[in-house]
Amino acid sequence: MGFENHTSGSDFILLGLFSSSQISLVFFSFICIIFVMSVTENTVMILLIRRDLRLHTPMYFLLSHLSFMDILHISNIVPKMVADFLSGNRTISFVGCGFQIFLSLTLLGGECLLLAAMSYDRYVAICHPLCYPILMNEHISILMASGSWLVGKINSTVHTAYALHFPFCGSRAIDHFFCEVPAMLKLSCVDTSHYERGGYVSGIIFLVIPFSMIFASYMKVLLTVLQMKSSEARKKSFSTCSFHMIVVMMYYGPFIFTYMRPKSYHIPGQDKFLAIFYTILTPTLNPIIYSFRNKDVLAAMKAMLERNFLP
Repeated sequence: MGFENHTSGSDFILLGLFSSSQISLVFFSFICIIFVMSVTENTVMILLIRRDLRLHTPMYFLLSHLSFMDILHISNIVPKMVADFLSGNRTISFVGCGFQIFLSLTLLGGECLLLAAMSYDRYVAICHPLCYPILMNEHISILMASGSWLVGKINSTVHTAYALHFPFCGSRAIDHFFCEVPAMLKLSCVDTSHYERGGYVSGIIFLVIPFSMIFASYMKVLLTVLQMKSSEARKKSFSTCSFHMIVVMMYYGPFIFTYMRPKSYHIPGQDKFLAIFYTILTPTLNPIIYSFRNKDVLAAMKAMLERNFLP
């Protein structure tokens, strides 16, 4: 019996990432482990930054916002996936779907801008260290973080309202593991080309421009690093920049490929695979790459453990 017989007229059906096969049970377990790791890592990161005075800098302030965004983002998607897999009921209400789209787009857009702000911070710190207190102070970091949230929210409100106003004809089964706009547009029985063009413009603003800024910042950082006399400093800085760029490409690459293609070019299996990178994997990798490899963070963690667990 199809899912359609168990839903109201306004409900959607999430076909999900898993089926009932044994292989899917392995992937389900993997996703659950990743979710617990991500929430734990990012929560620890926020606590460390709040409690340790050594981490009260613009860079770690921005990192705390990145961690909070990652917690909200993965929590917006994975618990629903888990509940659907365990219960076998994959329906989601119209309001629930709208909320999932709104929160997802707010966090995705906000994180794109925040990552660009973080790359600017690293650029100023390494390329113009004497000007850092002027170009990147507490006031500027607060403006960057609040601006990322605000602009992401405004963009999300427009896209959510626009995407949900389309009539959905026939099947209301979304071939995805969460309510994502490109997957929902395929269910619409009207021409969505105008909206797609608007989405393309948003993609340039939130994806192409920030990614270009990040790439340019790290290229300038690498050029500065190559001029350092210390081979150890060059090696350390190059390693840090390389890891940062890998995570950035894992986030922006699939995101750009998904949101900046016409509706007719979307393949459900491919879209679901790509979405795993920017919704599940990068929230888990961000604390490791940006924070836990840093000696200041490790020192703060050691101090917290000694203070709370050692006599």
